[in-house]
Amino acid sequence: MSVLIVICSLILAAVVVMVISAPLRASARQDAGESTAAEAAGRVAAAADRDELEAAREAKYREIRDAELDYRTGKLSSADYSAIDGQLRLEALAILDDLESLPAHTGEERSESDAD
Repeated sequence: MSVLIVICSLILAAVVVMVISAPLRASARQDAGESTAAEAAGRVAAAADRDELEAAREAKYREIRDAELDYRTGKLSSADYSAIDGQLRLEALAILDDLESLPAHTGEERSESDAD
């Protein structure tokens, strides 16, 4: 009979501890959820920044090709082409530096961009 009382007392104590600690556990979960949400938002913002910079890089490459075509077809003089090409390449390098400074891709993102 005394073993039964000890077991019931232990079970009752465990239930009391669970009930009392429930608010503490809920706030810890909420804090973890908030930090996870903030990290996810940061990753989404970084991905958006990366997408914008990649689009800007492709547009700058297109401008460089267009300037080269204009030079080859005689629409630009050699001096004009040199000035324009130098400026476009500097801008392209700045975009590439910005891309490089972003956090690295995750494996999942890398596989998607490799598929393109």
